Amino acid sequence: MSRFALKLALWEGRNSVRRVGIYMFAISLGVAALVSVHSFREDVSRSIRQESRSLLGADVVLRSNRPLPDSVTSLVDSLVAAGHEASAAITVPTMARAPAGDAVRLVQLRAVEGGWPLYGAVRTEPVGRWGAHLEPGKALVDPAALVQLGVGRGDTLVLGGLEVEIVGSVEDLPTDVGFQTAIGPRVYVSMEDLEAAGVLGFGSLARYTRFLRIPAEADRRRLEDRYESVFEATGVGFRTSEEQAENLTEAVSALGSFLGLIGLGALLLGGIGVGSAIHVFVKERIAEVAVLRCIGARQGGVFLAYLLQAGGLGLLGSVLGAAVGVAAQQSLPTLLGSAVPVDVTPRLSPLAILGGVGVGVWVSVVFALLPLLEVRDVPPLRALRQDFDAAGPDAGRRRLDLPRALALGLLAASVLALSILEAGSWVAGAVFAGGLGALTAILWAIGTGAVFLARRTFPHRAPYVFRQGFSNLFRPQNQTVAVVLSLGFGAFIIGTVLQVQANLARNLAFDTSAGRPNLLLFDIQRDQREGVLELLPEGGADGAFELTPLIPSRLVAVNGVGRAALDSLPEGDGPERWALRREYRNTYRADLTDTEELVKGAWWEQAAPVADGVARISVDADLAEDLAVGVGDRLTWDVGGVAVESEIASLRRIDWSQFRTNFFVVFEPGALEGAPATFVVLTRIDGAEDRARFQRDLVAGFPNVSVLDVTRVQETLEDILGKVARAIRFLAGFAAFAGALVLAGAVASSRHQRQREGALLKTLGARRRQILAVLLTEYAALGTLAAATGLVLSTLAAAGLVRFVFDFSFEPAPGVLLAVWGGITLLTLVTGAVGSRDLLRRPPLPILRGE
Repeated sequence: MSRFALKLALWEGRNSVRRVGIYMFAISLGVAALVSVHSFREDVSRSIRQESRSLLGADVVLRSNRPLPDSVTSLVDSLVAAGHEASAAITVPTMARAPAGDAVRLVQLRAVEGGWPLYGAVRTEPVGRWGAHLEPGKALVDPAALVQLGVGRGDTLVLGGLEVEIVGSVEDLPTDVGFQTAIGPRVYVSMEDLEAAGVLGFGSLARYTRFLRIPAEADRRRLEDRYESVFEATGVGFRTSEEQAENLTEAVSALGSFLGLIGLGALLLGGIGVGSAIHVFVKERIAEVAVLRCIGARQGGVFLAYLLQAGGLGLLGSVLGAAVGVAAQQSLPTLLGSAVPVDVTPRLSPLAILGGVGVGVWVSVVFALLPLLEVRDVPPLRALRQDFDAAGPDAGRRRLDLPRALALGLLAASVLALSILEAGSWVAGAVFAGGLGALTAILWAIGTGAVFLARRTFPHRAPYVFRQGFSNLFRPQNQTVAVVLSLGFGAFIIGTVLQVQANLARNLAFDTSAGRPNLLLFDIQRDQREGVLELLPEGGADGAFELTPLIPSRLVAVNGVGRAALDSLPEGDGPERWALRREYRNTYRADLTDTEELVKGAWWEQAAPVADGVARISVDADLAEDLAVGVGDRLTWDVGGVAVESEIASLRRIDWSQFRTNFFVVFEPGALEGAPATFVVLTRIDGAEDRARFQRDLVAGFPNVSVLDVTRVQETLEDILGKVARAIRFLAGFAAFAGALVLAGAVASSRHQRQREGALLKTLGARRRQILAVLLTEYAALGTLAAATGLVLSTLAAAGLVRFVFDFSFEPAPGVLLAVWGGITLLTLVTGAVGSRDLLRRPPLPILRGE
């Protein structure tokens, strides 16, 4: 590095800070976003690794929707005999009634035995009460149950046919993760009390779990490999603490990658601003560069000096951004809340900080390269003759020279590499980088086109202030392209995030509008149907309910090939394993529902007849694809120990987002009427008081029947999604603010020219109010153009994400679009007016004199 380049960089540093420094704040915002996201992701991953056993409550968990078979029970007993600790739990949703206030609520009744959880400490109120729930007639509850049922310690709960006393609340259980309480708060009792409650009858939705302490990872792997076929044959799930931690880490990493890509977008937006500022800065320094060339400075030395300035300012901005990112890191655990599976203690991450600073400096330098190459074209003669054409006759070819091509390639490669590193995969990173490139090209083309059209469609008959403001769109050193790029990019990010959020919320929301069901009753036995229906308002006479049978079934053969033979096929051949091993809850009915669409085959009346002893069925189209079957193929089911042969008569497309009794497999009427079944009822009861009264009457008469009030589930869903959305909007705000800084920088970079124009206008008699109107006209046009462009592109991007990534239907959010458009336009006006205040205040004479 030459001493001349270093001295020149330091000497002109102050001037660079004043003229280009504001863009470095945009770099700071991008670095802050990256540092905060990367540090937070490390915090969560570290916490998950440290608490992997506590999150599962054991080293190994075995799960099933039915009591564990003898083969698995014998295996557990042999492990216990070998010295490994074990415990068990049964969880079943049921209704809880508080006699004190006559409140009812669906809860998760959990009975545990042994020392569960085998890892981690449980915090209770009063302290040290974990274990009291193992005493007959005693229970511990989640704090939410106390609030929702209006009870306290010492009060009584009625659970089915059991009365228990609340002896405390479980304030902190290490196995609490995500949506665990979406169905209802948990109530902990002993195994004996669970049996006495009478809620484990046929068709109950109980989950049976065994927990094992097997400290050595090699022993856990050996156990899984040796008995994998037993677990698969019996439908028992096997999970280790490492697998649980890995799954949770992957989920958090996916969210972190998404947030990180938003932060990277903000950083690259700052890079665009840097490139724009350096371009203007170099244009203004042409005379000084020519003088330096006259006194012997070489092109390389001048180029290196300005490159060092860009790198130094990038370093300052990145260090500031890293400090802001560390502060923002503290806010993310609060913003995400229960969406994060563990308690997170933020720690400084040197790797995230150094990485953020390094990326910030690199982005500053690589975006400054192209405009800085212009100093090569400044000859010494330019210092003596201002009108000297530095480019000469070969200008068109000089723009395609090797250094410029290398700089452009380095810029593209840098964006691609950073995108791949942030996304965590080649495909996702390449798609993101390609999208950024396409977005930038479209915004640049629209900005350039706007300049061209403004010049060609100049409104000659419009009022003066409008004509003057409109002409600023295509004047020399205009800001049109820079503003469209910066604010259009910010509008794109915010519009995309908010529209995706709005569509996810709409698709994940249960439709409980007028006429739609809002209550689900389940575990209704055959002899309870009439009694339950009589409790409905008007006795159900208005038909505002759906009574649907539920028949537990397991798939045992496909087209005569048994499940064991299908399981032995190589991975990727034949049916998907999950579709073979799951337990189905099938039904029978005569008609299609309004959430189903027939896509192949025919319904019962038009379907082809089948042989005696064979039932016709309709199958979900996606399930049929996973089972590798179609119309005419046969499936054999185990229904209550009886083999039932069926033939596919039709395929259906199901809208699973609707709150209806949707089923993978529907039998024709008459096929399963005699099979063991429970029933579910979908109904609607308006008014919270009416719903509460109905649930009290139902629990009093039929304690085994449970009710799911979808408004409760919706509240939990909206709470968690809202926290994730807040974090996303928090990061998107960095991009929006970066766009504002780029706009402010564009105003600052043309400050000298604007002051001279304003001074001339004042000399010609223009008043301050007229000059302000000219400015507002220009910035209103720029803000509207940038916001409209970004929002149109954001609608296309959001539609693609919602349809092809989340597989939901998409609807534009006009309210969101209008709000973002108004906000971006107002931001443009305010930033432009504030940045031009010197233009309005200063008298014209000092400016014209160059003072």
